[in-house]
Amino acid sequence: MIWTPGAARAARRIATAAAVGGGGITVLGAMTYGLLMAEAVMARHIVGRPHGLKGPDADGLYGRAFHGPPIRLVMLGDSTSVGLGLVEPRDTPGANLANGLAAVAERPVRLTVAGRSGAISADLGGQVDRALRARPEIAVIFIGANDVTTRTPAAEAVRHLQDAVRRLRAAGAEVVVGTCPDLGTIRPIGQPLRWVTRKWSRQLAAAQTVAVVEAGGRTVAFADLLGPEFATNPEEMFGPDRFHPSARGYLQAAYTVLPSVCAALGFWPEPEPDRGEGSKPIHLAAAEAAQEPGTEVAPARVAGRAVGPRGRWATLLRRRAMTLSP
Repeated sequence: MIWTPGAARAARRIATAAAVGGGGITVLGAMTYGLLMAEAVMARHIVGRPHGLKGPDADGLYGRAFHGPPIRLVMLGDSTSVGLGLVEPRDTPGANLANGLAAVAERPVRLTVAGRSGAISADLGGQVDRALRARPEIAVIFIGANDVTTRTPAAEAVRHLQDAVRRLRAAGAEVVVGTCPDLGTIRPIGQPLRWVTRKWSRQLAAAQTVAVVEAGGRTVAFADLLGPEFATNPEEMFGPDRFHPSARGYLQAAYTVLPSVCAALGFWPEPEPDRGEGSKPIHLAAAEAAQEPGTEVAPARVAGRAVGPRGRWATLLRRRAMTLSP
């Protein structure tokens, strides 16, 4: 992507508008809004709840073949954090992350899943309460989709997310957030709702990135990460409800986040500090990451400074997803 001055200004407007609650349904006329709500009701009827509201219980110790004190990992967020639709605990995102982290660190990993199906960002406070009892070293949060489907104002959603990240960081945990996925890739959602949800999803993802990095965490953009492969292999990548991922889809999402998890804990190389390569103002990094799946955004320093003339510095990284066997 080539960033002209005009494109940079537009990116900043998108990210900041989402962060302060701009955009969203206020730009829609009454007739368009009614059509969108009718489409939403139809999509929810098609999706239904074939899996109930609980994923398999994945809490426990992973990487038992390794020695040393276990790394304490917690998962927070919505149905994608618990693996709704799966049967086997080993197929959940938390288990895949725990196994992958154990293989890289050569240490066992103790996993606690505090997420809950149907959760919105406002529910993260209670999840953090539970997560902190596990004294986590690393916390991974998957959140945002339900904020879009419940039309939660972006400003409200990111405020709750930022509070959660700050609490976890204050307790000494590293934090990695998988930002809101592009709901425009979901097959039961028709047009024009698909176009609008894509716009809202990416605006929320940009706002989440700004909030998380400012709170000391890092983000990984899901964007349309699963979109192309889901469209090509829907029977393999989607679960029975055509909304939640299959085991293979969850695996791809987990291993997209895994390099950032390993880097946050010091098991994966970070870019050299103060070089400024790949660093840019956080609003530009957030807007760009929202368009590119798998892109990590983390706090950065340029010339020894965390904040520049156009706001906080952030590093934009395009890490390769790991392909370890679960």
